[in-house]
Amino acid sequence: MLDLKYIRQNPDQIKQNISRRSESYKSDIDKIFELDEQKRKLQKQADAFKAERNSLSKSVNSPEQAEEIKEKVKQINQEISGLDSALDQIDNQIKDIILFIPNLPHLSVPEGKDESQNQIVKTWGNIPNLANPKPHWQIAEELGILDFENTARLAGARLATFIGWGAKLERALIQFMLNEASSAGYTEFAPPALISAKTLQGTGQLPKFAEDLYHLEGTDQYLIPTAEVPLTGFYANGKALSEAELPKRLCAYTPCFRSEAGAAGRDTRGLIRQHQFDKVELVHLCKPEDSEAEHEKLVRQAENILEKLNLPYRRVLLCAGDMGFSAAKCYDLEVWFPSQNAYREISSCSNCTDFQARRLNLKFKNKNGTEYLHTLNGSSLAVGRTWAALLENYQTPEGFLIPEALWPYLNNQKIIVKN
Repeated sequence: MLDLKYIRQNPDQIKQNISRRSESYKSDIDKIFELDEQKRKLQKQADAFKAERNSLSKSVNSPEQAEEIKEKVKQINQEISGLDSALDQIDNQIKDIILFIPNLPHLSVPEGKDESQNQIVKTWGNIPNLANPKPHWQIAEELGILDFENTARLAGARLATFIGWGAKLERALIQFMLNEASSAGYTEFAPPALISAKTLQGTGQLPKFAEDLYHLEGTDQYLIPTAEVPLTGFYANGKALSEAELPKRLCAYTPCFRSEAGAAGRDTRGLIRQHQFDKVELVHLCKPEDSEAEHEKLVRQAENILEKLNLPYRRVLLCAGDMGFSAAKCYDLEVWFPSQNAYREISSCSNCTDFQARRLNLKFKNKNGTEYLHTLNGSSLAVGRTWAALLENYQTPEGFLIPEALWPYLNNQKIIVKN
């Protein structure tokens, strides 16, 4: 959430920066200024009535005068009540607008309106030389380790069932990713898959992206779209963290649930875009002055997984118009898919600065009092997409070679062959 005080003090700067995402947000900022000006005028009237009421209450000198003043105070209270109601209404209007305004882009974020203007920062690994590479779903079906057809009958489209070595490979990836995070000093969490609307609002998924979430009817609970939500919101309990506790680096494996309402017709085959998928998430909570360095550490942790699995990837700095709602700066990691002859996103690593912390009231104590934390998050990694990338990059005519990093998690199994 943007700081209303900062908006008041820096109107032109705010409008110029937010327009880097979209020109449409300028009108939202103008509307906030208009409402804020109305609020100031109404507040001035309310304060004048309250001062008059206090003055009248002190001027009572006789019973007769008391009755007269009592009637005037009653009328003033009615005026104050009406003004307070109008002020509350304006506050709600301002809040409703601010909740739909994204984070301001960091100054280092490049200009641009869509993914075509993102910047490739780094490319790693050797693209395998494969003749006529098969897509992962074909390889998996030939090996009998993944099923879409029966799953669709059971539960609907965009869901999958891992079978035999497919299920073991998925479990191995999860364990490998968690162990790597633990070795790097992350604290592992096992949060619930249900989350409150309040927490989703705090991290920025609500109200703007409600159609992408699965809501439990008759409750204020939702299935989590990512472990970012419970991890980021875990310490938002009204108590400020101590400076000595920072940075906090958290990780969690969870299933994730997304309706993909805005992705109709995209990636309808395979594991790239599913309604339910597994992910290992990283979240950092830190002091503002440390967030850029923490961002780099978070990205490197995700890159470490790809490098140990020897999967070719690239790091992409997203332009202002292509970033997620809560991010001030975001790197995407894209892994190579031979069957598509293209890199595809496997992780988004975002520095959300104090945007989520303001919505969650997430603070820390320092020598000057309390200050909002900076929050960062990223996948390390999306398990299904990693699973799919492995099958495509390690495919052979006989089956699928298991990367060496996963041998200890699969009883030293080194190849999955066709039946």
